[in-house]
Amino acid sequence: MSIPKVFISYSHDSQEHKKWVLDLATRLRNTGVDATLDQWDLQPGDDLPHFMERNLASADRIVMVCTDRYVEKANSGSGGVGYEKMIITSNLLQNIDKNKVIPIIRQNGSHDVPTFLKSKLFIDFSKIDGFEFAFDELIRSLHGAPLFKKPEIGNNPFVPVEKVPAVKTADALNDLMQIVIDDFEKGHNYSNYAKTHARIKTSRLMFDMLIRQAEEAGLIRQDITKDLLLSNKGKAYCIANKLVDF
Repeated sequence: MSIPKVFISYSHDSQEHKKWVLDLATRLRNTGVDATLDQWDLQPGDDLPHFMERNLASADRIVMVCTDRYVEKANSGSGGVGYEKMIITSNLLQNIDKNKVIPIIRQNGSHDVPTFLKSKLFIDFSKIDGFEFAFDELIRSLHGAPLFKKPEIGNNPFVPVEKVPAVKTADALNDLMQIVIDDFEKGHNYSNYAKTHARIKTSRLMFDMLIRQAEEAGLIRQDITKDLLLSNKGKAYCIANKLVDF
């Protein structure tokens, strides 16, 4: 499985906020995400616009940490946040996946995101006691590992009975009777239900259908322990279908 590459976009609101973003990025890397962050990927003398352009373009996903100041800068197009917004909405990334940008909410009391992200679903990191739940949602999204998997479509329960393909049981009935007559020839008065099922190698449902078919035809009967007893009619069936050597 490939390692997801993630660029973290945020505004330098305060030292406390920078530390929160640093801790988030560190935890992402500790959980298998190649997180890119200016605090460890930029050095004095580096070209800031080049850093943004290169990493925004190469990232698999972009995590936008939305605070009130971040939203204000993105909407007004000011500072590094404004430049990143310009890159994301420019031709450089015009063909990005629809869910490449993940807004996460960091405000207290509001859930604002930049205008160009209004249609995006966000992850709410605004509540301290909800951090673990939000982080789990984020990391699952980045790894493509949703908590709930979409189930397969089942059969239509309203298909008319006459349209359901008939189960071909003639060969399977012969297999069942072959086992019963083999046990009889070996001197056993009955065939054990569980051992017969294991030998015939079919589903429990199919096995019970075969037993019912054989009983209705008078070929066998079941005792109180569900073991199979061969009837005289069953013996004649086995002879007629050459299931026993003469």
